[in-house]
Amino acid sequence: MGKITGFLEFKRELPPKADPKERIMHFREFVARFTEEKLNQQAARCMNCGTPFCHSSYGCPLGNVIPEFNDAVYQKNWAEAYEILSSTNNFPEFTGRICPAPCESACVLGINQPPVTIEEIEKHIIEIAYEKGLVKPRIPRVRTGKKVAVVGSGPAGLAAAAQLNYAGHLVTVFERDDAPGGLLRYGIPDFKLEKWVVDRRIRLMQQEGVIFVCNAHVGVNISAKELLDEYDAVVLAGGSTVPRDLPIPGRELKGIHFAMEFLKQQNKRVSRKSIDAPDILATGKQVIIIGGGDTGSDCVGTAHRQKAASVTQFELLPQPPASRTPFMPWPTYPMILKTSTSHEEGGQRHWAIATKAFLDDGHGHVCALKVVDLKWNFNEEQRPTRFEEIPGSEREIPADLVLLAMGFVHPEHRLLDQLGVNKDDRGNVKASEKDYQTSIEKVFAAGDMRRGQSLVVWAISEGRECARKVDEYLMGYSLLERKDHSLLELCE
Repeated sequence: MGKITGFLEFKRELPPKADPKERIMHFREFVARFTEEKLNQQAARCMNCGTPFCHSSYGCPLGNVIPEFNDAVYQKNWAEAYEILSSTNNFPEFTGRICPAPCESACVLGINQPPVTIEEIEKHIIEIAYEKGLVKPRIPRVRTGKKVAVVGSGPAGLAAAAQLNYAGHLVTVFERDDAPGGLLRYGIPDFKLEKWVVDRRIRLMQQEGVIFVCNAHVGVNISAKELLDEYDAVVLAGGSTVPRDLPIPGRELKGIHFAMEFLKQQNKRVSRKSIDAPDILATGKQVIIIGGGDTGSDCVGTAHRQKAASVTQFELLPQPPASRTPFMPWPTYPMILKTSTSHEEGGQRHWAIATKAFLDDGHGHVCALKVVDLKWNFNEEQRPTRFEEIPGSEREIPADLVLLAMGFVHPEHRLLDQLGVNKDDRGNVKASEKDYQTSIEKVFAAGDMRRGQSLVVWAISEGRECARKVDEYLMGYSLLERKDHSLLELCE
């Protein structure tokens, strides 16, 4: 523990952000770095608890060894901080930017004070490590000769590929888009995660021996049989990519799009890549976003930057409380009101509202939404259970562009059907946490494709755990421990 009284002396602080009026003029990241003094103080707030819930099952899915890397940061021992962090997390530069930080919700200090700024400290560790030349390719000492195909290059696929490569296997990652990264590249806006951050990690993985094949849509231009014939194991990590639709009157009208179509186009514009579909732009339009989650928030920020005339976000559920209630005890993850940086930039949020129909402007284009307010009933734990429409609340709200951001239902099934793998009741790949193995012996699954729509940090955890099971399948044992501290033994 670096400073015994640190949590008493220093208050939680976050790095400064650019003013909303300034940052909506561009698509770059806008959160500054801590000064050396502030970083030292924030690391000093960690109490090195006897039972650190931050990396328990309530906190970090990766089991990041948080008190230890906080101590190393306080001591300014950057090599040690980086080794501790990278021993459990393959991509701290991603989680340090876009993770909702369940570790902070489980921080013991958070019982009666604001928790330690774990996510920001994590980002600082990896960025300082890059700057100091501590992040170097880790080349496997021995190659097994076993070949593994990973389908999908999102966080789960990248984590599985990295770990399997460290174990000495020959790993090829197949990505249907024109560049690796999956959700990281074509889902998350640049103002949250600039793509040079993704490219930097991809280059490092290539130097370590991972092969990336892009424009390779397995199940379309590459058959499932090819993978089964050529590889000793196959990891399915394609994500949950089928969006939830809203089949109400007027759904066929122009101007109604899935959120990911909108976000992917803008990411391509920022990267100066061609778009092979009609432009979806918020410029000068009255935008309504249906869905109150992270994807909806990303649409809000993107619409602001495209100079929308107005931006409104709908959520079916009632507005959450501003702080923990007796039914959200520490250290559980609290379902409280979250105001994202995109919400700070403007727009309106409507809670407990349902869309009844999309209205036609007379030319086949959406011009308004017919909506109704809802009254929710709650159970004894104050969770919303069912709703009733409020009589007399039905009205029309103008809209030129509607973005559906209501989540994702399951992965695409074409490849799964070609392989013949079993699916669960939700349409995901059926594979247990015990071995991540599907109904086809040499085929494994990880990430959202297996567990359903979830967090990036969970996808990385899934990829790591799946890699260990694939390694055991191929070799009969695995040196990839559950919380891997043997990496230095495997690689140069």
